[in-house]
Amino acid sequence: MKAYFIPGLAADKRVFRHIHLPEGFEAHFIEWIKPRQNESLGSYALRLAEQIDTGQPFVLIGLSFGGMLAVEIAKKFSPKQLILIATVPHHSHLPGYYKKAFELGMHRLATPGLIKNFVYFKRFFTSESPEDKIIIRQMARDMDHAFIRWAVEAIMQWDAGEEEIEYFHIHGTHDEIFPHRYTRPTFSIFKAGHLMIFNRAADINTVLNRVLSNSQF
Repeated sequence: MKAYFIPGLAADKRVFRHIHLPEGFEAHFIEWIKPRQNESLGSYALRLAEQIDTGQPFVLIGLSFGGMLAVEIAKKFSPKQLILIATVPHHSHLPGYYKKAFELGMHRLATPGLIKNFVYFKRFFTSESPEDKIIIRQMARDMDHAFIRWAVEAIMQWDAGEEEIEYFHIHGTHDEIFPHRYTRPTFSIFKAGHLMIFNRAADINTVLNRVLSNSQF
């Protein structure tokens, strides 16, 4: 069965380099497309879904910002399994101070240049391997500034509605972007941060193997 991966903001398929699926699953990586002016997160997600063969059973795995997009896709196309990593399944799980920052327009201070510099210099204090640090910095360097500006605005205006969907949510207890205390993950990885996809990939792979191997497809 095909498993489609959606990366996080300012990232691409390289972010999943340490992720391994159980036998019987074939990994496919969604590529970013250019957002339309003032496009909502939901509208963008459905255009992104054109890369998915929805006529066949599939698994959808979303990381961080990609998890929000995966939620929107799952509402329409019902994957056999929706797996969310280091993200939130609903706008109500975002910290209250995000909403306050949006109301004050402070989210616009998170410029692409500031985000890029933050990602770059934080690597001096994190535990990723030297090779992973290089890849993270390369992804930050390569990010599209217009896309980042649109994505930050879309996240702040995201309204996931009231529709209930089934998902499996993996989250780090020390996630600094989407704090663990504001969401209700299915499985928590102790002391893992937002970029646990790099330095706690073994733990994530163990959970993925358990979830996908035990699912009744």
